[in-house]
Amino acid sequence: MLSKSQISLLKSLQQKKFRKEHGLFLVEGHKSVIEFVNTAYQVDTIYHTAEIAPKMMNLSRKINFQEISSSDLEKISSLKTPQEVIGLVKIPKWPILNYNSLKNKFSLVLDGVQDPGNMGTIIRTADWFGITDIICSDDTVDVYNPKVVQATMGSLARVNVHYGELTAILPQIKLPLFGAMLDGENIYSTNFQNEGLLAMGNEGNGLRPEIQALINKKVTIPRIGHAESLNVAIATAILCSEIKRNSFK
Repeated sequence: MLSKSQISLLKSLQQKKFRKEHGLFLVEGHKSVIEFVNTAYQVDTIYHTAEIAPKMMNLSRKINFQEISSSDLEKISSLKTPQEVIGLVKIPKWPILNYNSLKNKFSLVLDGVQDPGNMGTIIRTADWFGITDIICSDDTVDVYNPKVVQATMGSLARVNVHYGELTAILPQIKLPLFGAMLDGENIYSTNFQNEGLLAMGNEGNGLRPEIQALINKKVTIPRIGHAESLNVAIATAILCSEIKRNSFK
């Protein structure tokens, strides 16, 4: 049974200021929690119901395990239908981004992406295509937001997400910067080569003018039908697919 103070702490982690204060975030779901075990992340405690206890037996004994009731699970979960396992994970202190580590591969740049579902899907997409680094503007949604974490389906454990002032960071990275824009070159005739950065903008406003000024090549997904725009997460997936297809040529 969880104490009132435990419930209060765990519920507070749904807010960014308390995640930052305590250096902790929550991961929900057995499969997603398992993804974080034995990675750069440190799983502090796993809360689980009695029904799923047998599945916990093979996990590291360095992790604290606490069996809780379904009632307590509902109190600490951010989901309408709570899953049987919730992990309390420490937010790692990532080293300063090493720009040289970005060479000979592609990384993503996110400028003001606000929707947690989009952010989580982009992280999952990056993991699918083997992209290990995402550089975000400071106003991009917090990667440890519960909805973001849930949408990554565990991929957050394998993708490094960095935050900072893009106008200061991007000029220091000596790699081609491709920007997704409506007036860009058709991606199917673009030579992406084997390294660079792909910048994706805010859901409503796209890339900010100051970021556009840094772009080496504008690219676009050609519109065949009549839709006004593409969801940023879907657009990112299409662009990542084309970038990776180019690498196989």
